[in-house]
Amino acid sequence: MSANSCLKIMSELNPHFDLIVSQLLAQMSLEEKIGQMSQLAGHEGWIPEHLIHALQAGKVGSVLNEVDLRTVNELQRIAVEESRLGIPLLIGRDVIHGFKTIFPIPLGQAASWSEEVVEQGARVSALESSTCGVNWTFAPMIDISRDPRWGRIAESLGEDPYLCSTLGVAMVKGFQGKNLKDTGSIAACAKHFAGYGASESGRDYNTANIPENELRNVYLPPFKAAADAGVATFMASFSDLNGVPASGNEWLMKEVLREEWNYPGFVVSDWDSIRQLTVHGFTANDKEAAFEAANAGIDMEMVSSTYHDHLQALVAEGKIDIEQIDFMVGRILTLKYDLGLFDNPYTDPSSLPKVLADENIAAAKQAALKSCVLLKNSNNVLPISTNAVNSLAVIGPLANDGYEQLGTWIFDGEAQHSQTCLQAIKDFVGDDVEVKYAKALKNTRSDDQDAFEHAIAMAKSSDVALMFLGEESILSGEAHCRSTIDLPGSQEQLIEAIAETGTPIVLVVMAGRPLTLTNIVDKVDSILYAWHPGTMGGPAIADLIFGVKSPSGKLPVTFPRTVGQIPLYYAQKHTGKPATNDSFVHMNDIPERAAQTSLGMAATHLDTHFSPLFSFGYGLSYSKFEYSNITLSKNNIAIGDTLTISVQLTNTGDYDSDEIAQLYIRDLVGSVTRPVKELKGFQRIHLTAGETKTIHFELSSDDLAFYDRKMQLNAEPGQFHLWLGGSSEASLRTEFNLIDAK
Repeated sequence: MSANSCLKIMSELNPHFDLIVSQLLAQMSLEEKIGQMSQLAGHEGWIPEHLIHALQAGKVGSVLNEVDLRTVNELQRIAVEESRLGIPLLIGRDVIHGFKTIFPIPLGQAASWSEEVVEQGARVSALESSTCGVNWTFAPMIDISRDPRWGRIAESLGEDPYLCSTLGVAMVKGFQGKNLKDTGSIAACAKHFAGYGASESGRDYNTANIPENELRNVYLPPFKAAADAGVATFMASFSDLNGVPASGNEWLMKEVLREEWNYPGFVVSDWDSIRQLTVHGFTANDKEAAFEAANAGIDMEMVSSTYHDHLQALVAEGKIDIEQIDFMVGRILTLKYDLGLFDNPYTDPSSLPKVLADENIAAAKQAALKSCVLLKNSNNVLPISTNAVNSLAVIGPLANDGYEQLGTWIFDGEAQHSQTCLQAIKDFVGDDVEVKYAKALKNTRSDDQDAFEHAIAMAKSSDVALMFLGEESILSGEAHCRSTIDLPGSQEQLIEAIAETGTPIVLVVMAGRPLTLTNIVDKVDSILYAWHPGTMGGPAIADLIFGVKSPSGKLPVTFPRTVGQIPLYYAQKHTGKPATNDSFVHMNDIPERAAQTSLGMAATHLDTHFSPLFSFGYGLSYSKFEYSNITLSKNNIAIGDTLTISVQLTNTGDYDSDEIAQLYIRDLVGSVTRPVKELKGFQRIHLTAGETKTIHFELSSDDLAFYDRKMQLNAEPGQFHLWLGGSSEASLRTEFNLIDAK
């Protein structure tokens, strides 16, 4: 293929190629093209000589992790004014759940089940980071995550393809706005393509072995949704997928992403992941690594230099076609055009919104309010009326730590801007209620119990003990995985000690993952799961504790009883011997010398019940909700038709509150086995006390499609069950049929 014909094809895919890209490509040397494919690290406020020379020579396409605005503008000036062709830079930064204003971790935001919350969080993040010249973020992370041992589950949107797809698209919209050229819009990046969340044993960077059918039905849908929504870039995973590392995976990057999905944006490697192809044992050296990555379609290399060092030779040797290089560079240049960088690469701080603006802080508080999940509330200990108590004991290492509540992977948020729970509680109750405070443990990992006595004495003399426990932010995130997921250190012992006082306990958990709370769930009266709630975690949690708002979050991931149940998720297969309560026998109840076949012969463990501690979609409110009168627009729908489902939702309690109505289906018979339940819709509905609303869902035949044993996407005629309710354990059920009308 000639260079001209290659450019013609590119221009047909994207009209910008005719205007800017084709002209630039025609002028660029191979060395300059490779420069566009190279991303170098910034140096936090200064520009070393080697970077200046590389910019002047046109050997840099992007700079990573530079957020000093004067430095960013100077980098752009050198690239535009001192290089031969004056091509501006992409300035990349991990803006995962906030810039200066920090929102709940993404897993926490997913617990809001709110597209509005997620989109607004990304919008604020984009607006604030753009004030420092950032024009590209490496989010959303839309890896399906079903192993809470994995540290990066904190960055994920949970275990379910539908929820992850919906919220991932909302995040893309928030970052990119209506137009990438608009002030405050930055390019998003769908990561990590693909299967990273299935790393074996929950260990980061580990192998992921996923059958293609499962890959297509579970792990790829969020990426397809992001691609369809116009996400600007993709990032390849660190891990190897079925034996082939993602950064060299031609099937994934070319056949799926380019040929099946027709994705026009560009793909960036993860940090050093091209060079790591050799560490994987996939290539013998950096030159082979550069070949495999370029051949697979990794358009830009992050930080490592295999492209810089070897692509010219690979082209000269005929191993990499120049036409392929043009395609790859063309995609990078197109994004720069779409961002308006050729018009103006500089950032004028006077024309941009302020960081930590009042509206940003308010948005962060709303996100934290809607992300907290009430897991338990015995005897309605919550909400606490300030008229009913004289004193409160605030206990725990996370009660007054503004940094730890921010969560993992925040580079620009600062503890000084956080409002802690202790501070917010004191502000709320004022002089009406005595607030006592005991840290009790140095940090969440501490085994030192010397300070327990002070905390116990405080609890004894208080009406309610508010305990703030969980994980420090360092215990989750990239490379921070755990083999057990219980409360670390002596936190369980602290709960037991406070429980012995008889004072009612409200446990607020801050963590970057689901924790196994089995040992302490019966020792506390209430559990509010706050994740790592961000800058405004304190005021949001105080509002929930004192009943200004009712908790309304729902779990985006299953909480196991024990780590031995992992992976545990709601959309499991039925199996040939499904677990039932009748078939379950605990090992302590097995008679001595019982026959091997005398037990239930089902898919269970002997030492723990097969059910989770808390199910996907679960979350309590201060109010109660009742679902009734489910109706279908028809009992049989043809392929190509849409089914309308209606249900009455009533707030039968005494509090105004939001409820998240969830729709699940089961395809009873398929050419491949299907999950016992699949989420296919949800709505966040506000109801005042006593109010009833009729809500409607639509379900098309396309929503029933799945990849069959031939890897074809089809909706197969047959019978379906449909549930509506407030969690994956919804019991209000009806049935319908999908028919082939041909």
